[in-house]
Amino acid sequence: MYKVSATQLTDVLNTLAGTMDVFLPIRKDGQTNFGLYAEGVQADFDTLKTVKPPKEFFLPQSESLYKGVVDGKDIHIEPAAFADRPFVVFGMRGCDVLGMEILDKVYLGEPVDRFYEARRGHGCVVALACGRPASTCFCKPFGVDASDPQADVTAWLCGQYLYLEPVTERGRQLTHKLEPFLQDADAEDVAEYRQEIRERLEALPYNNLSLDALKDADMLEVFNSPVWDSVCDACIACGTCSYVCPTCQCYDIKDYNTGDGAIRYRTWDSCMYSDFTLMAHGNPRKTQKERFRQRFMHKLVYHPSTAGGQLSCVGCGRCVNKCPSSLNIVKIMKSLGVS
Repeated sequence: MYKVSATQLTDVLNTLAGTMDVFLPIRKDGQTNFGLYAEGVQADFDTLKTVKPPKEFFLPQSESLYKGVVDGKDIHIEPAAFADRPFVVFGMRGCDVLGMEILDKVYLGEPVDRFYEARRGHGCVVALACGRPASTCFCKPFGVDASDPQADVTAWLCGQYLYLEPVTERGRQLTHKLEPFLQDADAEDVAEYRQEIRERLEALPYNNLSLDALKDADMLEVFNSPVWDSVCDACIACGTCSYVCPTCQCYDIKDYNTGDGAIRYRTWDSCMYSDFTLMAHGNPRKTQKERFRQRFMHKLVYHPSTAGGQLSCVGCGRCVNKCPSSLNIVKIMKSLGVS
């Protein structure tokens, strides 16, 4: 384990930015989101969670797939280039790290998504422990240790120092770039800080959620539950929950007319929208209840059935924060018997 004086953090970031793109939490217009670091940009490591999850650096909200160019009677297909520049996402929280693990199972399973694979192959993640978890956090029931998030590098911003512990070979290569700033440290240096975080987690209202009711749940029984008739009423189908979720993975594919051809691109989508999976004969889920049920069935039943029981939720609490109808996955789980 190493430590760097907090007064040298800007030098650390500038050093990394000299050889790779550095993405970190940046506060702008009253909100904090991950963005590209440049000298003079003020990093915001105090805000617990960014509005949008940092998954967008591996699964962009919109990305081109290929371009078709018309040349007389010929059409030339020009595939979009794969990501080839190294980058680091610096300051990802433990819940978002678990979100990446879930996306890996989807996009790196067969058939492998080559665009996602290329970004994962060039990206390094520095996970930052959560000094002050919020009342809307409930990551512990999903196996996240917010005091010790595991990624390529685990970091703790504690007192006057940033502590760094490389976990993977990629993480060791990253910390090697920072040797001029590093001092040796010991796990005991952050032991008290980690214990404080765990004590705060224990005091959170959702910390002790028991997910036993969802384990080995009968798929058809949950699907046909009368619960869906009532819990869907407050939903206004805005899709906010999908866009702030670290594990939502659905996208739409569209074409843009360039005048001399077309660009095919994909963009995040939401199963809460009435035109999601729209086909020539119409939408297979015609009611809001059906679309609402699809979202939560996928996260709580469908995904676990193909991922060794792992739910497609990480307890980040973004949907708890952002739903305009105060309707979120915790309420749904409780309606389905979670206590």
